[in-house]
Amino acid sequence: MSLLTAVLLAAALTGAQDPDAPIVTGGSVRAAETAEALRVREALAYATPLPRGAPDGDYPLVAWCEALVTGHVAVGESLTNVDPLDDEIIRLGKLEAADFRDALNVGRGRQTAATLAAAEAAATAARGLWTEVLANPDEAVRSQTFGLFFGLPGRCEHAARRVRENITTAPATLKDAGLDDTGAPAGER
Repeated sequence: MSLLTAVLLAAALTGAQDPDAPIVTGGSVRAAETAEALRVREALAYATPLPRGAPDGDYPLVAWCEALVTGHVAVGESLTNVDPLDDEIIRLGKLEAADFRDALNVGRGRQTAATLAAAEAAATAARGLWTEVLANPDEAVRSQTFGLFFGLPGRCEHAARRVRENITTAPATLKDAGLDDTGAPAGER
């Protein structure tokens, strides 16, 4: 069983989503999601390698994620020829960035000076990724970059929840969640 199959299994554990309802993102409450389904999603998210340059610690990672989303929104807002889908992506990005900022604000007082410095360095690096794009006078280049942004690692959502809720225990591992090293239910390979 592949990691994709396990992700689909985890999605099935959360209950069916109304296809006409908005997609749940960021810190939104997943009312139908069980604690076990959340544990499986968290295990999968933390088992998936982060992109190059992303920090490992939850608090710095949330700062990095917030800066990436904010930069993406800024690129979208720099465009003059946006369609309704672009407007929706910008709206959702603003909500996601606000969720990350909320987690950072809630957790700030519990962080060490070193963690705060790492978070600031991570955010600065992430903001720097958008600097050249935002400075480009060619709207077509900015539009293409806006459209090609593939989003954030799933770990961002979990890290924000862990920071907000002051969860200091290690995240669930694949084994803890009853999955093998491929993300498949243990014993089903």
